[in-house]
Amino acid sequence: MADKPSVLFVCVHNAGRSQMAAAWLTHLAGNRVEVRSAGSNPGDAVNPAAVEAMAEVGIDISAETPKILTIDAVRESDVCITMGCGDTCPVFPGKRYLDWKVEDPAGQGVAPVRPIRDEIKILVEGLIAEIAPEATA
Repeated sequence: MADKPSVLFVCVHNAGRSQMAAAWLTHLAGNRVEVRSAGSNPGDAVNPAAVEAMAEVGIDISAETPKILTIDAVRESDVCITMGCGDTCPVFPGKRYLDWKVEDPAGQGVAPVRPIRDEIKILVEGLIAEIAPEATA
């Protein structure tokens, strides 16, 4: 892994789980980690319930847009985390692959998305502790 690890979050539509995960990682790790997200079949827009749930914790993802998963995005990432689309992510030697079993927030209101948001935060915190812990003096 480089001085600054890079993480790619992938879900089918890149409209909910992967967007929330990328936002959490950016928010919690700051510039210690390079963050990407993508989808195997990107949606038209980020899930409004995901946008609302993240806004409730002070994170604005309203300007984000779903992006297509590319081979380059995988190649340029140290860690690739899939959420419900593991088979579509290209595999390269030397990369670390994780599959997070997180419920899909598609079609749900904000109330059922909150526990998904919170579960993703816990997973991201564990990832940060592993790949980009705070420097200690």
